[in-house]
Amino acid sequence: MVKRFSNNPILTTKDIKPSQPGLVVECVLNPGVFQFEGKTWLLLRVAERPGQKEGMISFPVLREDGSMEILEFEKNDPDINLADARMVGYKNKTYLSTISHLRLVCSDDGLHFYEPEDFPTKILGHGALETFGIEDCRVSLIDGVYHLTYTQVSENGVGVGLMRTRDWRTFSRTGMIIPPHNKDCALFEEKIGGKHFCFHRPSGIALGGNFIWIASSPDLLHWGEHRCILRTREGWWDSARVGAGAAPIKTEAGWLEIYHGADSNNRYCLGAILLDLDNPAKVLARSRDPLMEPTEQYELRGFFGNVVFTNGHLVDGDEITMYYGASDEVICGATFSIAHILSDILNKV
Repeated sequence: MVKRFSNNPILTTKDIKPSQPGLVVECVLNPGVFQFEGKTWLLLRVAERPGQKEGMISFPVLREDGSMEILEFEKNDPDINLADARMVGYKNKTYLSTISHLRLVCSDDGLHFYEPEDFPTKILGHGALETFGIEDCRVSLIDGVYHLTYTQVSENGVGVGLMRTRDWRTFSRTGMIIPPHNKDCALFEEKIGGKHFCFHRPSGIALGGNFIWIASSPDLLHWGEHRCILRTREGWWDSARVGAGAAPIKTEAGWLEIYHGADSNNRYCLGAILLDLDNPAKVLARSRDPLMEPTEQYELRGFFGNVVFTNGHLVDGDEITMYYGASDEVICGATFSIAHILSDILNKV
């Protein structure tokens, strides 16, 4: 079902320079993917923090004006909670152990990537809704404009932001289009019945859960007709949370969406759903078994191991070239056959 690149991982923390002196790149993960000027481009999520001192935990946050502040605490402080490597709890407040920004890299062959010298390659968090950084960007090309949906993180919560560009040199920031707590927003690249559609993932507290929803919009800014279309499955590989990957792929059988699912042990795998072409809120088929699960050492061990996670791919005929994050630390690639995925999920309804 899946053929991994032979040179995986294709990008590691050693390949990316810190955004500023004093910071260390801890993770390179979960890229948005697109083609532009004859090249393959990745919009990486780069997670950084200061070099760590013995017995201390330190991490950065952004002020509203974009300047950075470093917070530091003793690890043996009774008010510190370090149970999850991705977070720092202190006196009933939660911070992220790293701060993320988006980094642009390109490739002439889809395998070897570099930062171009003639493009602005760093997109940093800005303003009150991005003080804990920006993460996991999906890139959708709609009417000649690249639309970037990404996760805005701050002490106010986690929501969906939107940026737009035509040339990857200038960007317009729209701000938050779906409020907290929400993430994993992927835009359809064409209208259906005169409307735009997107997937998104609100997080339920007590009632509900981490399910995939769909919504429609007249203008990509104002979203309504929200419907839950995919729930977790108790006892399955996607029992704890599910979330959309990149823009869905239009096929004769329907809209094909590759999604991530995690279980109670935070093991992340990839599956697929098929949606009706005219009514994308209608699920026609769903993976029983994962299309892809963490099996390689670079997927099993890392900053947060046992993870394969994608929010970007390219499509050429029957072939999907997927770029994905592994173990929340490195970037990898793999290819899939659309026909094989459809055959698998349609025969196991």
